[in-house]
Amino acid sequence: MVWGQGIFVRVLAVAVFSAAALHAQQPGAAIFAANCAGCHGADGRGGEHAPNIATNPEVQHLMDRELAGIIRYGISGAGMPAFPSLKQQEVADVLAWLRVLQGRGDIVKLPGDATTGKTLFFGKAQCSECHMVNGQGGFLGANLSFYGAEAKPDQIRAIILNPEKNLPAEKKATTVVTNTGQTVTGMLKGNNNFSLTLQTADGAFHFLQKSDLSKVDLGSRSLMPASSLDSKEVDDLVSYLLQAGNENATRSPEHASEADDQ
Repeated sequence: MVWGQGIFVRVLAVAVFSAAALHAQQPGAAIFAANCAGCHGADGRGGEHAPNIATNPEVQHLMDRELAGIIRYGISGAGMPAFPSLKQQEVADVLAWLRVLQGRGDIVKLPGDATTGKTLFFGKAQCSECHMVNGQGGFLGANLSFYGAEAKPDQIRAIILNPEKNLPAEKKATTVVTNTGQTVTGMLKGNNNFSLTLQTADGAFHFLQKSDLSKVDLGSRSLMPASSLDSKEVDDLVSYLLQAGNENATRSPEHASEADDQ
């Protein structure tokens, strides 16, 4: 019996130490405890004055930028106060800790150098010829301002190295053939019951009536070329996209670009 109690005490001590270590490693935990736990509970599962934000699927499925906006600006009329005194990094830390409480504790460390990655994005890698970040760059491809807030490093890396294989069909180009035999390949910019709009690599828009088309191949191929960057440069580029996305996710919604285009 004494041996069993000793084992229990040691296991309990390890658990307490592990929890304390995790708490110390996550700066958002202390901010959450000081500002959020009083209403939402220390574990985020709700209290007398606020709902469960840890295991509620509706909250779990909110994008990082949406949760960051709620943390900073509150919800008018719903009892959720604003926290304008929190700095941008503190909002990001609280959000990271909330994701831990939600079971998504995979806090991502940048695999490379984000500053070098930014230089590559707007230079050697030529990403900015088609993609935009924070209002700078091209517009043929997706706006990547918020992309890194939701994507994982391995996912970004895979797309950079082999976009033809790893890009989802909705991010690839669409090819149409007209009734007269003309073939047009470009990014789908508009689609309804009667017409569709393609933007080709030269930046031109093509407004096409579906009645004039003999074939429509959505997601036919990727216009994004496979990267020729070395492994270190790819890591740097991934880091830049992760950093830019996470920084934008914690900013004011008034300054956020439309993330649905990603």
